[in-house]
Amino acid sequence: MREIKVSLPLINNLSVNHYLIKSKRGVFKRKEVAQWQDSLGWLVKPSHLEDWELPLSITCDLIQNDRRTRDISNFSKVICDAIEAVCKVDDTNYRWHDGDVFIRHDEEPTILITIKESSEKNAA
Repeated sequence: MREIKVSLPLINNLSVNHYLIKSKRGVFKRKEVAQWQDSLGWLVKPSHLEDWELPLSITCDLIQNDRRTRDISNFSKVICDAIEAVCKVDDTNYRWHDGDVFIRHDEEPTILITIKESSEKNAA
């Protein structure tokens, strides 16, 4: 079973609740979120997730340096959209798992993403 791990800085507005801007001219993605998604896409693209056994298991852990309460599942839409855009794997083939939150005052806030190939076929 294949697996990749990616870490990226936690940025403001990454939540599904804040990453879009609604205006009279339409709905737009925030520039910093689009750049973050591009970075994630380029990190996972060399793994050719489109060739992996589906569904993909995506787990998100969070390292933060404060005690703010953050709902990890709010990052799912942003992360899954970034992977789908690059790998062309429909997000209905993803299985999202909220990971753990680690408080480390000496580290920068970071999102740790683990993507695993399905073991469903191997288990049969």
